Amino acid sequence: MNIATQAAQIGLDWDTRTGAVTVPIYQTATFRHPGLGQSTGYDYSRSGNPTRQALEEGIARLDGGARGFAYASGMAAIANLLLLFRSGDHLVVTEDLYGGTCRLFDQILVQYGLSFTYVDTSDPEAVRGAIRPETRALFVESLTNPLLKVADVAALSALCRERGLLCIVDNTFLTPYLLRPLDLGADITVYSGTKYLSGHNDTVSGLVAVRDQVLADRVYFLQNSVGAVLGPQDAWLTIRGMKTLSVRLDRQQENAGRIAEWLARHPRVRRVFYPGLPDHPGHELLARQARGFGAMIAFEVDDKALVERVLLNTELISFAESLGGVETLITFPQVQTHADIPPAVRERLGINDVLLRLSVGIEDADDLIADLDQAFGGGSQRPGPGNR
Repeated sequence: MNIATQAAQIGLDWDTRTGAVTVPIYQTATFRHPGLGQSTGYDYSRSGNPTRQALEEGIARLDGGARGFAYASGMAAIANLLLLFRSGDHLVVTEDLYGGTCRLFDQILVQYGLSFTYVDTSDPEAVRGAIRPETRALFVESLTNPLLKVADVAALSALCRERGLLCIVDNTFLTPYLLRPLDLGADITVYSGTKYLSGHNDTVSGLVAVRDQVLADRVYFLQNSVGAVLGPQDAWLTIRGMKTLSVRLDRQQENAGRIAEWLARHPRVRRVFYPGLPDHPGHELLARQARGFGAMIAFEVDDKALVERVLLNTELISFAESLGGVETLITFPQVQTHADIPPAVRERLGINDVLLRLSVGIEDADDLIADLDQAFGGGSQRPGPGNR
């Protein structure tokens, strides 16, 4: 079945007793055993809960994995996966990574003997050059946050197989609706389910899909042992959001394309980062490997004084962290999502004092463009094809 159909059907056949078309919220910590040495398949909700299981089966099916896992947040999911490694292990990592992931790696996990090398993962040869004898994995964002560089997941997965490394792909920005890294050879996909998968800015969750059953068994052991699992209420909300993933992303991508074109013509915008624009370095690669370009845009304005004016003067667009919801949000990565990255590194990567990040929602595109126009000061749009 098409992924849009699979997403809409998550949990549909779960309640065979009543025929409920929505999976129930099993708000319980424990389960009664039918007899000594007997189990219904559920014993304690940390180890397994029916609502969470419906979600985990759903993400496994969407991603084409052997098994799925749901965690209390995207960061909990990543932290749990990094327990696959031991002191002395080394990972090659996307250089313009989400700031919270960098904080986890550089301020917490290094204390336990893991080491990390940050490289431009849009360049497979840079990745190859960073591999050491003690390297055990590649951790890559399929579409980076916030600069929207495109990783060649197929080439990187092949490199990992050649060198005996795990390939872990954070696919949050694209979701399995647009890109399925496991189909391209990756071993694990991880998501902040808070974002596009849930899609309504009303719950926090993390999701993982694992391609190989043996590896999935190891991940389950860690999930159950550490216990940072998703509760049934949030699992239900995530399922509810995933059912509309396709229609939301279709609208969000359409809006993002129009807004990116408008920004590219604006005289106060110095540079636009959006892989749907033909001049983006990763445009052709993403067009081959994915079914869309996503709905995230980053752009540089021509004066740092304009940053605060835009952030504080939008009316429809909310100045808020996070992304992927039905509401359009704008953030300033340098002081928000990427504040934990050292200033010199931020500057080298281009996460500077004039860079803004836009998460495009499902509102009417003309209204969003009008809101940006008035926040910039109005009347500054260059005429040209595509203005609507």
